[in-house]
Amino acid sequence: MQVSIENIGALERKLTVRVPADAYESQVRSRIAEAGRTVRLKGFRPGKVPVKVIEQRFGAQIRGEAMSELVRTSFQQAIDEQKLRPAVAPSIATSGTPVDGQIEYTATFEVLPDLGKVDVASLAISKPVASVADVDVDTMIETLRQQRRTWLPVERGAQNGDMALFEFSASGDGFVFPAEGRERVGTIIGSSAMSNGLEEHLVGHVTGDEFNADVAFPADFRIQALAGKQAKVSIKVVRVQEAKLPELDDAFLATFGITDGGIEKFRADVRANLERELKSMLGIRLKNEVVNKLIEAHPGIELPKGMVDAEARALAQQAEAQAQQQGRSFGADPSAFVEAARRRVAAGMLIGELARQNEIRPDSRRVAETLATIASTYEEPQQVVELYQRDPQLMNGLQNRVLEDQVAEWVATQAKTSEQQLSFSEAMRPA
Repeated sequence: MQVSIENIGALERKLTVRVPADAYESQVRSRIAEAGRTVRLKGFRPGKVPVKVIEQRFGAQIRGEAMSELVRTSFQQAIDEQKLRPAVAPSIATSGTPVDGQIEYTATFEVLPDLGKVDVASLAISKPVASVADVDVDTMIETLRQQRRTWLPVERGAQNGDMALFEFSASGDGFVFPAEGRERVGTIIGSSAMSNGLEEHLVGHVTGDEFNADVAFPADFRIQALAGKQAKVSIKVVRVQEAKLPELDDAFLATFGITDGGIEKFRADVRANLERELKSMLGIRLKNEVVNKLIEAHPGIELPKGMVDAEARALAQQAEAQAQQQGRSFGADPSAFVEAARRRVAAGMLIGELARQNEIRPDSRRVAETLATIASTYEEPQQVVELYQRDPQLMNGLQNRVLEDQVAEWVATQAKTSEQQLSFSEAMRPA
């Protein structure tokens, strides 16, 4: 095999590879012979299909597969010999026709930049630390009670925390909503789900009341036709209900699978879940801190354009998918995500280089523990575990996630690290 390399850009390389045509023809003959033994064709006994028939029926497919395999194996050998690290899959060009006993192809691709030794000793890292206190367990138990509350009708006037079902219509300068009749909606008073400007007018009113109010709807109001508008609103209260929280009794505990051990077992389980969530969030916060400091310390990294473009497209697709889930679509433009993509690519390269230079590899035990944690949030955990085990792409993503956590923790042990004490609620806010 003959290999020549040409630099056609800061990170772009062009490899010209020549391999003996005999190697290609040998693969073709081997594949044709294998097809002759295994293919089933009407009119021929198994294993007795003539080579000529195989050539006529499957020759083009076999030659294509043989060429793909030849390119794959020789390209890997070539980049290993040249000590190149491709950033993206190569673009291959070849006629596929032997010339002077050789088959030639060119591979054009970008390589990962040489970052040199990534030194983290001078980085100032703030490592968040927090713990779960009894009050945090109490707060979570109260949240769980709130999630299982029931609603009972009341005859008194509505107040904060009540659920109100009401009908309304609104009119203002050049608009009427809805076009006919009234819109029926429900809200928990004080939640701002229907804007404070509307909810506050419900306070004190009983079921059956009808009244008018002037309301200034906020710009982000969920009904687009009223967002940011001043309107005269006609309201009819259909129903007022108050919340009833469940008692912390055996029936309530049984809904969480607690049949033995009582409230102490329940509190222990709640604490364990909170500690698991806290550990995950502290890891995310530390990783974000490390990544930000690494990027700040390496502002001039040359980034492979192909990687940045692919990341920008992925971010745009994610944004569009989220928008569609919310019932809207804005045709996300990848160009709007280039800067975010550059940061993500730079972060990935720096983390990957630190792992490579310091021989940090995914800890199989941590991978298993992380997978178990992910699976525990689903109704059928074992099915989730099996899904990951069957899907190399999912498992590779999980391993990369664990590796990133390990690198962040390693950096914190090598850098100028100070602890940032947080309460549980502070630590759990989005990082």
